Amino acid sequence: MKQMRKNLYEGIFILRTSLSDDAKEKALAKISAVISAGGGDVKKTIDWGRKKLAYQIKNAREGYFYVVYFDLPTGSIKEFIRENSLNEDLLRCMHVLVENVPEADTIEFNNQEQRGATNA
Repeated sequence: MKQMRKNLYEGIFILRTSLSDDAKEKALAKISAVISAGGGDVKKTIDWGRKKLAYQIKNAREGYFYVVYFDLPTGSIKEFIRENSLNEDLLRCMHVLVENVPEADTIEFNNQEQRGATNA
């Protein structure tokens, strides 16, 4: 049988704000279970907190943001996307390929000045 390659992903998951702390933990456990069922492993989870959304998603104006680093075989990604689309507690999710898992437990962004961009 052919061995599937595992890729490392960074996923951002936005959960409904109407969830209790216990329900948030269960929703994150459900996401982890989908990853495990596909043959992957969760490497790190960062609680990014409650944030205002740029636009309404499913009648919600705010959401709980979580950043999850995980690896998953390439053949399991379609099922991962399908399962997340069926999760009613999940407002939106996105995942991208990354090179490595960051050491820090927080995420910081550089502003335009720090990146060297100029406004002309």
